[in-house]
Formats: sequence, C-alpha cells, structure tokens
Amino acid sequence: MAQFLLNIFIAFLWTLLGDQDRFYLSTFIRGYLVGILIVWLIHQFFGGKFYLYKFWAIFKLLMTFNIELITSSITTSHYILFKPSAVNPGVVSYHTKLQENWQITLLTMLIILTPGSVVLRISDDNSTLFIHALNQSEKENDKLLKSIQNYERLIKEVIYS
Repeated sequence: MAQFLLNIFIAFLWTLLGDQDRFYLSTFIRGYLVGILIVWLIHQFFGGKFYLYKFWAIFKLLMTFNIELITSSITTSHYILFKPSAVNPGVVSYHTKLQENWQITLLTMLIILTPGSVVLRISDDNSTLFIHALNQSEKENDKLLKSIQNYERLIKEVIYS
C-alpha cells in the first residue's frame, strides 16, 4: 500500500511541478509511469515485493475465473440442451490447503459462481469441500478438480505477492 501511495504522490508532484497552467490527465499518467520506475528501483527498501505483482495476480485470478465461467457455461448448456440423458450428477470431495476463512470463502464463491458445480458443505475443520457436480464422469471430475486447484493456486499467489 505504501508503494502505491508513493507512486500516486510522485505522479501528483510531477503534475504540480510541470510547466502547465492547469491539470492534464496525460501529465499525471506520465508522472505515474515515472513513479512506477522510481518505486520499482527502490521497492526492496519497503520490505516486500513490488506492488504491481499483486495487481497482476488479481488480474490473472479474474481472467481465469472469466475463462472458467465461459467454458463451464458452454459445457453446462451443451449437457442440458443436447445430452440430458448423459448427465450423471454426484458429489466430489476436495481437500484444500487454504487456512483462513476468507480464503476458503473466496474459493467457495468461485466454485459456486461457475456453472455445473455447487459447494454443498464445508467440513468442520475447514479442510474439505463437498461439491455437487453436474457430471460425474472421470474426465469431468478431473477438469473440475484441476480448475479448483488452479483457483487455489491463484488465491495463494494473490496472498503472497
């Protein structure tokens, strides 16, 4: 947070010290870009990673969710419209390595918002998710578990970046 605030401060200074009679967004953006370079050069003194890594990790999580949302929507629609007799619903358990309640809640929400899967229950020790899946074929179970592992990996990346 301190890196971001320093970058904004540099951008405002760049804008104020420019030889212009009023505020221009283009000057502020140039100052922000100069600030990114300055903050990147001194970020090790803040005791953490460069702040844009966290924004990049959040962007990757959002893009992965959108891709999963689109592909699972198409797959679920295909099953419902063209193969209703091939649907074989069932329950899958997934052991998570996430520790905090908000992390497990985020993972649960990402699973619930993806069509074709719903989290039915979370174990008392918050380590196992019981997920209702639309199709219990081995291929679909592997796809579901890989997407959940991908979500979990991206959540950890957001936390530790």
